[in-house]
Amino acid sequence: MRTLLLLVVLVLPIASGAQDFPRISVSIGVHLVQAELAATQETRTRGLMFREKLGQNEGMVFRFPAPRQVCMWMKNTLIPLSVAFIGDDGRIINIEDMRPQTTDEHCSQQVARYALEMRQGWFKQRNIKAGELVSGLPK
Repeated sequence: MRTLLLLVVLVLPIASGAQDFPRISVSIGVHLVQAELAATQETRTRGLMFREKLGQNEGMVFRFPAPRQVCMWMKNTLIPLSVAFIGDDGRIINIEDMRPQTTDEHCSQQVARYALEMRQGWFKQRNIKAGELVSGLPK
């Protein structure tokens, strides 16, 4: 008697590279953000590279091991982004707009523990500025 082994492979679409990032919720005042968390060297390096879209209230939180001056760039990043550099206390230090597929450096004006990348103009459209508190950041 023969035994037939049937292997079924199920292929599901993966959301634009988001499969390796845990998701968290952070808020700035009344504004809620669903963010992917980049907390390892590998995930911080990859960031939002090669993504073709980002939801209206979606972004990425970069958590660094210790406060330091942080610089970001947009190599292989297809979406125009704004980045808020955030101190260890959760307060926004400065916000910078970044052009896609450039290697221009955008840096924190003081030591930062986090960076929050959102669609370009997201902070400005909501009148979010330096000094505002971001709640829900992982310690």
